[in-house]
Amino acid sequence: MTEVYIPSCIRPIDNDGLNQLGEAGKANPNVIKTLKSKTVLEGQFKNFNYIRDLDPIVVDEPPGLLGEDTAPNPSEMALLSLGSCLSVGVQANATQRGIPLNKLEVYLEGDINITAVWGTGDIDPNKRLGVTDVRATFVIESPSATKEVLEELVAHAMKWSPVANTYLNAVNMSGKLAE
Repeated sequence: MTEVYIPSCIRPIDNDGLNQLGEAGKANPNVIKTLKSKTVLEGQFKNFNYIRDLDPIVVDEPPGLLGEDTAPNPSEMALLSLGSCLSVGVQANATQRGIPLNKLEVYLEGDINITAVWGTGDIDPNKRLGVTDVRATFVIESPSATKEVLEELVAHAMKWSPVANTYLNAVNMSGKLAE
């Protein structure tokens, strides 16, 4: 894995704001938020993805999958979304518990069989599509937390991560042509 910039300290989150979010969730536990995105194909599997008013996020395929290799592919994006969600969960729970963190890194590996190549290759109806196994390794440093406390933070983040639960639980999904 390529080394990238890692900050020398972790910027804290607003503990009061975190507590307000938690209380709002307890007060109205049935709220469902609808997330929205728009994907526009440029060509050769390169897509521009729009969320809110943010700059577009590019998703591409590597040359082995006929892309230009300019950005992560869709499955890699799902994996990095999981890593970010797990990181957020660890930081939020460490903050809530008063555990200072000096370092937090999440390394993920995901196994995927790509021989179906979007339904143009091996389309054995018994083939399991998508990521079949994910392994997460957390590197966490805290000046005061024991290994057991950090393991509990990891387990808690894994249990309550919305993205991890998207991997773990069946999702209702539909698709239709726009009218």
